[in-house]
Amino acid sequence: MSRAAEVRFENVTKRYGQAVAVRGVSFTIPAGTLCTLLGPSGCGKTTTLRMIAGLEYPSEGRVLIGGRDVSALPPAERDVSMVFQSYALFPHMNVLENVGYGLTVSRQPKARVREAARAALASVGLSGFEERLPSELSGGQQQRVAVARALVLEPAVLLFDEPLSNLDARLRRQMREEIRDLQQRLGVTVAYVTHDQAEALAISDKVIVMNQAVIAQEGTPRDLYESPSSDFVAGFVGEANRLPATLSARVGDMAQVTFGSASLTLPHRGAAEGAVRLAVRPEAVSLLEPGDPASMLLGRVAKASYLGGLVEYILTTGAGDIFVIDPRTERQRAVGEEVGLFLGQRGVAVLPA
Repeated sequence: MSRAAEVRFENVTKRYGQAVAVRGVSFTIPAGTLCTLLGPSGCGKTTTLRMIAGLEYPSEGRVLIGGRDVSALPPAERDVSMVFQSYALFPHMNVLENVGYGLTVSRQPKARVREAARAALASVGLSGFEERLPSELSGGQQQRVAVARALVLEPAVLLFDEPLSNLDARLRRQMREEIRDLQQRLGVTVAYVTHDQAEALAISDKVIVMNQAVIAQEGTPRDLYESPSSDFVAGFVGEANRLPATLSARVGDMAQVTFGSASLTLPHRGAAEGAVRLAVRPEAVSLLEPGDPASMLLGRVAKASYLGGLVEYILTTGAGDIFVIDPRTERQRAVGEEVGLFLGQRGVAVLPA
């Protein structure tokens, strides 16, 4: 179907008067991959997506699609399609007419429009829905129609702007899996905007985390989760305890890191000896009996919340308050109970200065 294309930003800045929405951003989305732009509201991710689409033009720098500079080209000349947050389906048109609309306005033959629209509907699992109106569809089905309408144009790049934000949690999880399966099956390049960290980690080949108009970090979901480059990324991409620590005795890439009464050998990631910050994922902490010789820290349960498949704890320790997720629900620790803590190296990272 599509001719997947690489997307590249070269030192792109977007200004609105004195306000800077995107500042000096450079990145590459390899052809045939799904890349998520992730960040809080106002970070610049949607503006970045709109510059790929041609709905905004860069104030400085270049946007390239398939190696071609499209910085000044209108949307119709960029070979991209966009799925909007609202879906923007025409309520008076049936599903087949909605999907074929882009081909209809470009004056394609009616037989060709119907054939392509039916094929696009089949690709998203909606064969047999051609005659229905959007009002007769569920939220998930409407979302799939919007995807089919974008796919029928056979774009080199497919863009999604917060496409699942209007769906409930269960349907959101189902639809993100369907979008990922579709992208892999068709091999199209996808740029996907969301503020949902779980969504980004679940579907992406690459994640670009943005904050305050710049890129905070980019990499695979595993890179960002296990090796955050800053306090912001550690806290925004999943949960993380950020603890004060002391780094000493650097040998090669490794160093001794002490926090409270605990000590670990970890990659120093460029941090100098002295005071540092440590990111500790909640699931990296195992709870033990206080007298267990494997215990690294002692803590006391300040709060315990049973959530069905896991128990969340807040523990008071000599290294500070630590949030812990424990999948062992058969025994819930009581508030005030003393516990031992063991920290493995995975899920614990020094935050570079």
